[in-house]
Amino acid sequence: MATVTPPAADNRDALRGFLFALTAYIMWGFLPFYMKAVAHIPPSEVISHRILWSVPVAGGLLLVLRRTADLKRALRNPKMIGMAAITACLISINWGIYVWAIGAGHALDTALGYFINPLFSILLGAVLLKEKLKPAQMAALALVILAVVILTVENGRLPIVALSLTLSWGLYALFRKTLPIGPNQGFLLEVLLLAPFALAYLVYLIVTGQSHFGGTAGDTALLAGSGLITAVPLILYANGAKLLKLSTIGIMQYIAPSMIFLIAVFVFGEPMGTARGIAFPLIWTALVIYTLPMLKRR
Repeated sequence: MATVTPPAADNRDALRGFLFALTAYIMWGFLPFYMKAVAHIPPSEVISHRILWSVPVAGGLLLVLRRTADLKRALRNPKMIGMAAITACLISINWGIYVWAIGAGHALDTALGYFINPLFSILLGAVLLKEKLKPAQMAALALVILAVVILTVENGRLPIVALSLTLSWGLYALFRKTLPIGPNQGFLLEVLLLAPFALAYLVYLIVTGQSHFGGTAGDTALLAGSGLITAVPLILYANGAKLLKLSTIGIMQYIAPSMIFLIAVFVFGEPMGTARGIAFPLIWTALVIYTLPMLKRR
């Protein structure tokens, strides 16, 4: 999923922006089905293909839109490359955890992680940016902490998958906001930096006979299509967010984890259990507390 981009200058929602963002979130919501289809392939190979096949998709879009000038300047700027390298590492870690989690039967944990994410961003803002927390935000964070404690006590360990996704995506969002380049150009810069490593790993798999690409028609199509399912929703989201108010995006970001939650329970048959049955309602309550002020401001 993606970071929140500043809204349109006139602070109004455009229908086109809403449709772009809605399409992106629905695509992310259905993404577990795709990841289940490639669950028999090692996550490292899936991630490498996601990176490599995203390059022509994102690059082709920039060529069509004639917005390559910013990317060229960024590639000549060592500081910009260093900043993009950090965000590229964080997004690749997030993708890796997500792909593994869906294949290993932890889709509910991924939904939990993305539900917690907006509240974790508030915490990051308070800790790192010294932003003052409002009473409602403090109450929401307290409920999330309580939910994590309940899950930890019940399972005897921290909800590692959910917290890892929250941490990697929250830090990615934080650092990505400091990258002074457009969202489409920034995404292409990130995958360009990762592409040599992905290509080298895929060549190694081919040489050692471990590659799934070219094995069966189904695996080859799924791996080649991974660039589309990675780049397209990110690009749609980035362009849609520009035409929407921040509060609208803030509310819409619950669409994907809600879909993942329903798919995990009713399609994949993952058990809720007592701890999750308590933790999820606590987090949903926290999100309501977090969201209501945005609705009032509108």
